[in-house]
Amino acid sequence: MDMAEKPLPRITPDNAPFWEGCRSGELRLPHCESCDGAYWPPSPFCPGCFGDAVGWRPASGRGRVSTFTIVHQKWFPSFADDVPYNAAQIELEEGPRLTANLVDVANEDIAVGMAVEVVFDPVSDAVTLPRFRPVAG
Repeated sequence: MDMAEKPLPRITPDNAPFWEGCRSGELRLPHCESCDGAYWPPSPFCPGCFGDAVGWRPASGRGRVSTFTIVHQKWFPSFADDVPYNAAQIELEEGPRLTANLVDVANEDIAVGMAVEVVFDPVSDAVTLPRFRPVAG
């Protein structure tokens, strides 16, 4: 069967610092200089205080699984060989939540509250995806 190529995220001016960080092995989040809050998704203004003094800071890369699903249906041809696969929402220590895959763990062992840390998966020359794995110990 000829599988379609997996889609890649679209890099825009608002999210480019995130993807540049991933390529260099660093998780970065937008950060408001006015209220000192990290947030996601990227935006030219802070969703908390609407300030426009926004920059980017490295994040710890640590968090906890806040929810997840295991996909069993072959919804998309490009992901058919991966079924069953997981999609998890990770609440980072800094507060924002990211959606990503969990690696180095069996789907049946995933649990809400599981402590995880970021790992980086270079899927193309331009894109390195953040994924998360359980924290050892």
